[in-house]
Amino acid sequence: MAKFRGGMPGMGNMNNMIKQAQRMQEQMAKIQEEAEAKTVEASSGGGAVTVVASGKKQIVSVKISPDAVDPDDVETLEDLILTATNEALRQAEEMIASEMGKVTGGMNIPGLF
Repeated sequence: MAKFRGGMPGMGNMNNMIKQAQRMQEQMAKIQEEAEAKTVEASSGGGAVTVVASGKKQIVSVKISPDAVDPDDVETLEDLILTATNEALRQAEEMIASEMGKVTGGMNIPGLF
C-alpha cells in the first residue's frame, strides 16, 4: 500500500496550472503592448478617405483627398469618413484578437481584450 507523503494529492498539477496561467498572462501582456504599437489602415471611396487606427483602438490619422471635398455634398464625405473609421477600428480589433489567439490557442475568453 502506498504511503501518503504530505502535501495535498494533486497539488503538483494545480501548481503547474497556475504557473502556466501566469506565463500566459505575461505573454498576453507583452503581445497587447506590441499590438498597441502597431497600426492598421482603411480607406473608402477608392482612397478618397484614409483612416489609420492603432492597436489601442484609437484613430491616429485621417487623410481626405481634396477631390472628396464637395461643399454641395458634405453627406457623402461624412459617410466616407464614417466607413473608413469603422473599418480601421474593426481591423484593429481583428489584429488584437489574432495576436492574442496565438497565446490563448484560439480559446475565446470573454472580456479578455
